[in-house]
Amino acid sequence: MARFNDRLKLLRRESGLSQQDFANQIGTSKSSVNMYERGEREPGIEMLEAIADYFNVDMDYLLGKSEHRNKSAWMEKMSSQPFADDFPNDYIANNFSPVLVKQFPLLGNIACGEPIFAENHFEAYMGAGENVKADFCLRAKGDSMIGARIQDGDIVFIRKQEIVNNGEIAAVLIGDEAMLKRVYYDKENGILMLFSENPMYETKRFSGEELNNIRILGKAVAFQGDIK
Repeated sequence: MARFNDRLKLLRRESGLSQQDFANQIGTSKSSVNMYERGEREPGIEMLEAIADYFNVDMDYLLGKSEHRNKSAWMEKMSSQPFADDFPNDYIANNFSPVLVKQFPLLGNIACGEPIFAENHFEAYMGAGENVKADFCLRAKGDSMIGARIQDGDIVFIRKQEIVNNGEIAAVLIGDEAMLKRVYYDKENGILMLFSENPMYETKRFSGEELNNIRILGKAVAFQGDIK
């Protein structure tokens, strides 16, 4: 998988920009761009956002976590692909194996917009393939994660862990309220940022004593939902 510095260099060269021209466009110095591309320095979250917006790519692509430059364009492309009934029946019968299912406790709702109280009890158990490495699941509410293809009512599977890497989607508890957001932590400035995957929602920022009221419940590892 590509790294951030490789992606930045590729995007800049494709746009026909010199390092100085690009620096002027995003409001930084040529030396900073040079260090970004050589992997000697990483930009802060706000600069990463500015770079992603300038090239019209998703943050995951910029950070080397995805091969799809823009999720919306990728989803449109996939919707035009042939369906399974275009394949011969014997191909399907001979090339698919039964899926073994595990049961995961469904704890309640998690917000994908404004926070919703997360009730700490099991509503039911949800089945998923045994390859899903999770501890519990939650039902998504709202539309702020639609860019990650997580829709209102989808079931999101969570693996318990108190720390996630920058750019990963996590269930985050703020007081008694839980949200599903993409997490970034700016260590240099001590700022935790929770990003939506919908431009209608603003980034939530926390620092100082506010961080004492926030806890990562776990990393989102899979989801399932109905075709809409």
